[in-house]
Amino acid sequence: MNPIRIIAAAAAVALVPVALTACSSGSGGGGGGGGGGSTLTIEDYYQASYDPIYQTCAKQVGAKVKINHVAGAGLIAKVLQQASSRTLPDVLMLDNPDVQQIAASGALAPLNDYGLNADGLVPAVKAANSYKGDLYGLEPVTNSIALYYNKKLLSDAGVTPPKTWDELRAAAKKLTSGKTYGFAMSNINTYEGTWQFLPFFWSNGGDEKDIATPQATQALQFVLDLQNDGAMSKSSINWAQADVDNQFIAGKAAMMINGPWQLPSLNAAKGLEFDSVPIPTRTGDPTVAPLGGEAFTVPQTRDKDRMKLAAKFVGCLSSAKMQTTIAGVTGNVPTNESAADEWAKSHPQVASFVTTVKTARARTGELGPDWPKAATKIYTAVQLALTGKAAPSAALQQAQSQSQ
Repeated sequence: MNPIRIIAAAAAVALVPVALTACSSGSGGGGGGGGGGSTLTIEDYYQASYDPIYQTCAKQVGAKVKINHVAGAGLIAKVLQQASSRTLPDVLMLDNPDVQQIAASGALAPLNDYGLNADGLVPAVKAANSYKGDLYGLEPVTNSIALYYNKKLLSDAGVTPPKTWDELRAAAKKLTSGKTYGFAMSNINTYEGTWQFLPFFWSNGGDEKDIATPQATQALQFVLDLQNDGAMSKSSINWAQADVDNQFIAGKAAMMINGPWQLPSLNAAKGLEFDSVPIPTRTGDPTVAPLGGEAFTVPQTRDKDRMKLAAKFVGCLSSAKMQTTIAGVTGNVPTNESAADEWAKSHPQVASFVTTVKTARARTGELGPDWPKAATKIYTAVQLALTGKAAPSAALQQAQSQSQ
């Protein structure tokens, strides 16, 4: 599951024009009218701020929609129950790491069967939403994480945004003063902690098939060094990403790792001048960060006509034009690479994320439905090391050997 459920603020509804630009077929597909006024049921864990987007695509494909917003934590259990009782919705939104699990259960229809594809999209989107060679989901927008920094604090300290681990460690030390830590990230014992550690882990050659490698040890040692330097709070083991954002806004952290979903709160903070860059790597090479975002799928409802209409609806949501509309509401990045590049030009606050998602990885890209087991091992190892219960190498070995 995505460690952060990207939910647009209610105020974001104002960002959606009354007459939204109509969808057009493009990368990821799209559909014409039709459907004879059939009603499509939609299930997601968003809030009502997404509803105008659904209504726009419903009008485009000639359908009506019944929208059911459910709690994110209970979505997968609900979906599995619905599959058993044959009460699945016509359009189902899933966090991208869950797509392969649900596809493997036989509950989803391959989108290829309806002429939909992932051409022109960020490569990791296709990987995250494919299972055994078939495409099962499309993500209109995506996200990842980057390094935010307080422009005034860095300027006052004569620090430039870091590109390497050495530069990040030196900057974090220099920026630590009084009640302000130089650096903050979430190291909590949930998937959020794993999500935030992955750029260090993956960019340094870490492999989730075996997390107890020298490359993984080096990455975990680096995070521990930041804590041992006093440049990162020991409380990070209890912080979710929202807590990290609060620390940054309060001036208690000069730099932080976080995602574009924090932009509304950051922009609302009075007097805060900030920017972001891709997360530094040991060598300065491009960051390999996790791909976030939610996918839209077509469940196997056995109603062929409605499934065909649902596929048109999913294609509409994934059209290049609608991607930019959704990006404007959510603060995320269009998955169409050309649309994302154009979006970055007019929305510089997400430029670092556009750069990052180009080399991002799907969390399920290597282990498929077994990814959650590795995610649990990773955050367990981080916790063991940062709480001093085991050295990084031993922490990773201990976590790797645990059964799930």
